[in-house]
Amino acid sequence: MNATAIGTFRQELAGLAGRAQPSHLSDAQRVARAKEVILSRVDESYATYLETCLHCGMCAEACHFFLGTGQAKYTPIHKVDPLKRVYRRETGPLRWLFRLVTRDITAGELESYQELVFDSCTECGRCDLMCPMGIQISPMIGIMREALAAADLAPPAFRAVKAEQTTAHKVLGVGRAEIKALAARIASEGVKVPVDSDRADIVYFATALDARLFPESLKQAAKIFNRTGASWTLLSASPELLGTGESVAEVDLKGILSEAEQRGAKSVILPQCGHAYPRLRFDGANILGRALPFEVLSITEYIGRELQAGRLKLKPMQGQPTVTYHDPCKIGRGGGVFAEPRAAIGALGLQLREMESHERTNYCCGGGGGQFLIDKAKHLRQRAFEIKMREVDNTGAGAVITACNSCRYNYLAGASDANWQTGIQSLVEMVGAQLTD
Repeated sequence: MNATAIGTFRQELAGLAGRAQPSHLSDAQRVARAKEVILSRVDESYATYLETCLHCGMCAEACHFFLGTGQAKYTPIHKVDPLKRVYRRETGPLRWLFRLVTRDITAGELESYQELVFDSCTECGRCDLMCPMGIQISPMIGIMREALAAADLAPPAFRAVKAEQTTAHKVLGVGRAEIKALAARIASEGVKVPVDSDRADIVYFATALDARLFPESLKQAAKIFNRTGASWTLLSASPELLGTGESVAEVDLKGILSEAEQRGAKSVILPQCGHAYPRLRFDGANILGRALPFEVLSITEYIGRELQAGRLKLKPMQGQPTVTYHDPCKIGRGGGVFAEPRAAIGALGLQLREMESHERTNYCCGGGGGQFLIDKAKHLRQRAFEIKMREVDNTGAGAVITACNSCRYNYLAGASDANWQTGIQSLVEMVGAQLTD
């Protein structure tokens, strides 16, 4: 990985906020829009969650931002307080009482929650796992994000990216033309990359991070598909769906669904991308209002399946190097993809040393949920990342492998800031480099 490319990309992200257009909503309009989202999204299940919180503090102990700073304001359940107040005042069973004793939310208060629901939350889901009452806190923080986005109070960097998606159909400067150019460059290096083929059993994607920082990920994924003999094609559309509201995601999902259906796809396989995986695999059918006509897998799951079937064989690396594995939150804790990457690590002949917190309890890298886009939150991101560094260091492993390029970028950025020398590797790139007949 070119350190210069990382540095240039970080400078670009630092300038994202300056590209956001100013909002012209009044305070009353902001409050009305936010409340409309909250009232439309808080159903019986969320009402139950709001009524059953014990205030035990377990979610705080699960949160890397609370642990990294020790500040009580970063307690996850606190981040949904405006949502709770709107529910209790507007639709709760004792709303007549709460209207007398609980103040309504204000535009200024909503704006102050931007730091809590965007800067200091990656929607990693660790708080959901640790809650003794089974309260799903991170989806409620997601509703808060949607409410702030509707009120034009999402971070400026998010608003800039959403505007780019809406108007230019690009993400961080990457659209169809850039993906096609990347595929052509890889093909010129002798690796077949079919693009937008009329028919294919497998539809695959590349991301902005692939094009900007990690082109080797697409190259090695292509080698893997070619080696297994799959009927596949790369779609030049972007699978990256911004998680600050459903409007952009719905448009993108409909386009992806249409293109995959037209090609008779049996599987849509997503790259090392934490944003696309939950939106397409778990939210897609709900947003579209019908079942998806194909299975949705991550490239990590595909690798595990092909290894098990014997269609993919790897040359073990010499000397049994020691590694640890970072479970990405969305495909790991969210998708249960734990056995597949570890099977690949075993097939590579690597000695795996697990971190103290791994698989379902794994700590987030600190930059998920789009947090790595927010330059003003870099101090929080680094404090959370330091938890990962300590856990990796405690394994004594020589390198950390991950299966998410967002995690990989955040590791590289965090390592640069901390002058941390541990190697950071991509699972799909290591697998592709060790293919054998």
